[in-house]
This record gives sequence, structure tokens and C-alpha cells, in this order.
Amino acid sequence: MVKIVAIIPARGGSKRIKNKNIKNFYGKPMIAWTIIAAIKSKIFKRVVVSTDDIKIAEIAEKYGAEVPFLRKEFNDDYSPISEATISTLKNIKKYWNEEYDYVVQLMANCPLRNEKDIKKSFNKFKIKKRTFQISCFKFGWMNPWWAFKLDKRNKSKALFPKQLTKRSQDLPNLYCPTGAIWIAKTKDLIRNKTFYGKGYCFEEINWINAIDIDDYEDLEFAKISKKFRVKI
Repeated sequence: MVKIVAIIPARGGSKRIKNKNIKNFYGKPMIAWTIIAAIKSKIFKRVVVSTDDIKIAEIAEKYGAEVPFLRKEFNDDYSPISEATISTLKNIKKYWNEEYDYVVQLMANCPLRNEKDIKKSFNKFKIKKRTFQISCFKFGWMNPWWAFKLDKRNKSKALFPKQLTKRSQDLPNLYCPTGAIWIAKTKDLIRNKTFYGKGYCFEEINWINAIDIDDYEDLEFAKISKKFRVKI
């Protein structure tokens, strides 16, 4: 039987939004939306939260996740999230003596990704026989082909000058990674120490469900987007 574990990294030291991972988002702590989505997907043997914060751990357990140990490393601003996930896998081995075929990393600051997104992404991962898969979304109205930089005098320099005068419908689609759903074969992740291992692929999800919340502007955008999605 295939064994799959969900790991939700959620350190307590967020700086741009204090206590971001447990900040209220439509009536629940932000991390709760990710925990609920993981549990409702019904594909995981365990949903484990990796945190260094006791308050986050208590809230995570309240909503059904497991927090058997607190993170003691890779809880700074510089360590890659993949290192925290790998450390959690190793601690799971020590704590429960369990190893998993696949790991799905779900960032707590992506509260709009749901159980359908998780199941669909994992099914595509399996069907395509991938080793590493990273979620992404397609740029829409915010067309990066027309992006430019501004100097101190507000003079612009186009990043893609040849595309600047073209119509958007004549330009190829561009995509952006999102932390919503990252999947890997566990042994390959541990060996490569990154989800960007050899042969990694991207899998698109809806742009609203893909929203990462890093600062207050992102938070307000996510709130508006959730309300918009409910209305339609």
C-alpha cells in the first residue's frame, strides 16, 4: 500500500505579518484551512505540522493535525523550507519508526488551496510518474511580459523590450511557482535536499487557490479573492 504524508511547515517567527500562520482568516487561524484541506483530501496517513512554536502546535492539534515534536532546526529566515520538511521526515522515522513513499508539502500561508486541488495534483503526479512536482499558476491580467524597472527618476527600463508593444493575446503564457502543493518521492527528496531535483515539473492550479500570503497586501488580496470566489 502506498504511504503518503502531508507536512505543513509553519514556523513562529514571521516578520512581515506577526503570527501570520495563526492569524485570523475568515473565522479560523490561517493554518487551519491547510490542515482541513489535507484531512478532507483523505489521501494521507498523517498530516504533520512542523513548527517551533507551542501556540501554533496547540492550534494545529485542535484542527486535527499531529505535532509530535517541535522543530529545533531550520526555523530561521534563511533555511530553505525543504530542509525543514526533510528534517521532519527524519524525525517521523525516529518518533513513529515510519517511512513514506511520498511527501506532500503544504504551506500554511496558502489558505485558499483546497482538498480537490491536493487530490488532483497528487493524481497527476502519480499518472505522469514524476519524482518532483511544484504547483504554479498562470499569470492573467498582470502580464509580466510588459514589466519594467524604475530608476530613482522614475525612468523605466523594460524587462522584455521586444514584447512590450505586442498584444497580450499574441504572447505566450507565463507561470509563477506557488507554495500551495509541492510533492516528491520521499527518498529522492532526502537525497537531493530540494524539490527542484532532477526532472522536476510544474503543475498548474487555479490562481485564486494558489495565493501565497507573505505580507499585508497579500492578506487583503486573499480576502478579496476568497469573497470573489464565493460569489461566483
